[in-house]
Amino acid sequence: MLPPDNAVASHSVSIEIDASPQAVYALVSDLPRMGEWSPENQGGEWMNGGTGQAGDWFLGHNKSGEREWSREAEIAVAKVGSEFTFVVGGVEDNCTWWSYEMAGSDTGGTTLTERWWFVNKTPALQAATEEQLQGRIAMTLGSMETTLAALKATAEA
Repeated sequence: MLPPDNAVASHSVSIEIDASPQAVYALVSDLPRMGEWSPENQGGEWMNGGTGQAGDWFLGHNKSGEREWSREAEIAVAKVGSEFTFVVGGVEDNCTWWSYEMAGSDTGGTTLTERWWFVNKTPALQAATEEQLQGRIAMTLGSMETTLAALKATAEA
C-alpha cells in the first residue's frame, strides 16, 4: 500500500531476505514477537478475539527512551505472503500507517518493504513542536532499517 499524496511524512525501506514470502509474513504479523526486532515496538496482543485479519484490532506497546505508551491499531490489509498493513487509531482516524509488503525475488527469496506514513497526527504528534516532529520523522527511518535487518537475521537463521 502506497502512502497517499496528502501524507504529512513517509518513509520506505526494503531488504532482500532468503526466505519465502509466507515465512516473512508469519514474522511481521506475529505481534508479540515484533519486540524482538523493533527498537521501539515492544510487541502487542490481539483485542476482542482478533487473529490478524483485516478489520481486527490489537494493542501495541512501545518504548522510546524513558517514555512508554500503548496504542490501539486496526489491521487494514492482511494478505498472507503479500501484505500486512495496520493503522494506529484505526482506518477511520487515518493517523499513522505501517505496511509490510512481501514480493518474491529473483533469487528465490523475498523483497520485504516496510512503509510508514501519517496523514492525521496522533495526539502525541499534535502536541509536538516542529523540531520534535522532524526528530520523530528522522528517528523512524533509522528504526525501520534496524527492524528490517533484525527480521532478516531471524528469517535466515
